[in-house]
Amino acid sequence: MAMSFREFPWYIQALLFVALAVILIGAGIYIPISPVATARARVTELHDQDTQLKQEVQSLEVYERQYAEFNQQMNALHKQLDTLQAIVPEDKQTDEFIRMLQGAASASNVQIRRLTADPIIAHDYHFEMPFEIQVDGPYYAIEDFFARLSRLSRIINVGDLAFSAVDQAKGGSYPVRPGTSVSGTCVVTTFFSKPSDDTAAPAAAPAGAPPNAKPPLAQGKGD
Repeated sequence: MAMSFREFPWYIQALLFVALAVILIGAGIYIPISPVATARARVTELHDQDTQLKQEVQSLEVYERQYAEFNQQMNALHKQLDTLQAIVPEDKQTDEFIRMLQGAASASNVQIRRLTADPIIAHDYHFEMPFEIQVDGPYYAIEDFFARLSRLSRIINVGDLAFSAVDQAKGGSYPVRPGTSVSGTCVVTTFFSKPSDDTAAPAAAPAGAPPNAKPPLAQGKGD
């Protein structure tokens, strides 16, 4: 005679329930179309993506450190560029240069009597801007004036010095300060790097024209 499930002992019923649960769980895990298997595959896929993203982040951290170092180098180069532009500016900055000369002369108790701009000299990467100046003052004040010029932020060269005692100086019907013992001229040269309109090379004359001939004027379309 067949027995019903309820007639089995309780421990047999418990074992059957546990076996049935194991079978259902195993079926949910290993059957491809089951929700558990789909969720498990999705979790595995997300884990693989997470691992790949972590590897990419680690590789990008190297570039981040390099970027920080690159920024530091760029900041250092910008500071060097600012320093170089102060030493050799792009533009002539003639007014600022004259103020520098006058400031050094006033601080040294030296008088600048004359300042004449000489022609600009072009080089491959820079331009020379010379000025002939006439100064007078006490001997040690003249020395201090040249020393102050050497300490200015802009590069300044001094050459063609021609100095003599005040009583031997030629020209200059102006009063001099007490203690003035030396008067003379020198060429003070500074530099800049960017060509301007007045430093551009003149246009070449046509072939066969005289050396001093001016280039012909451009004609309009209707001429």
